[in-house]
Amino acid sequence: MQIDLEGRTALVTGSTQGIGAAIATELARAGARVAVNGRSRESVDAALERMLAQQPGADFVPAPGDISTDAGAQQVLDAVGQADILINNLGIFGSRPALEIDDAEWRRYFELNVLTAVRMIRSCLPAMTDRGWGRILNIASDSAVAIPAEMIQYGTSKTALLAVSRGFAKAAAGTGVCVNSVIAGPTHTGGVRDFVYELVDRDLPWGEAQRAFMRQYRPQSLLQRLIEPEEIAHMVVYLSSPFASATTGAAVRVDGGYIDSIVP
Repeated sequence: MQIDLEGRTALVTGSTQGIGAAIATELARAGARVAVNGRSRESVDAALERMLAQQPGADFVPAPGDISTDAGAQQVLDAVGQADILINNLGIFGSRPALEIDDAEWRRYFELNVLTAVRMIRSCLPAMTDRGWGRILNIASDSAVAIPAEMIQYGTSKTALLAVSRGFAKAAAGTGVCVNSVIAGPTHTGGVRDFVYELVDRDLPWGEAQRAFMRQYRPQSLLQRLIEPEEIAHMVVYLSSPFASATTGAAVRVDGGYIDSIVP
């Protein structure tokens, strides 16, 4: 299967590092023009330097801006122009005992993990439906289904994101635009590495720390290791392509078998 996204423009929010950077790089590898987003021009420029080292000659567009605000979102959209593919990847996570999560933290998680996606979909979907083609993917998490006791604010926000995806897929019904969620399992990123060391012995070598984390906190993983960001990105590239034309309103799992369910 040769995926060719030449002539398509993709916007990946929160794409200066981790899963977002891997997605941006793989979309560019497939031929797309890819807008890379972060809050500051400095972070975006640094990310572009790393991405171009991996994919020389790729067509990357700097799109700095804080999409948690209307002005910042518009700044990003102005830099991108027409987006054929929207990947809502921006999100935050962290551990905290459930009874210690105050209203301000709940609001912060919903603002960044849910409402940023809603804002960007609302901005991009009408033009996609007018053109009769588009792909919108919201990067969710296994935590949306298997709520972790140590971060229910994160899990709940990702559950809401699944509903957002399904709802907007219905709004786009029959238009040629596909809207889906990607349920990412425990993934090896810089942020997750820090998170792992919050929960296990910091003196352990990374390989041992990762295994200890999976045994203690994610024992239901069938992969029994953290997923690499590129493995998430490969699914995103497929779902962004014409080959995924019959997949919409779905929550597609790239979770290493973490969620104990026979239904996708």
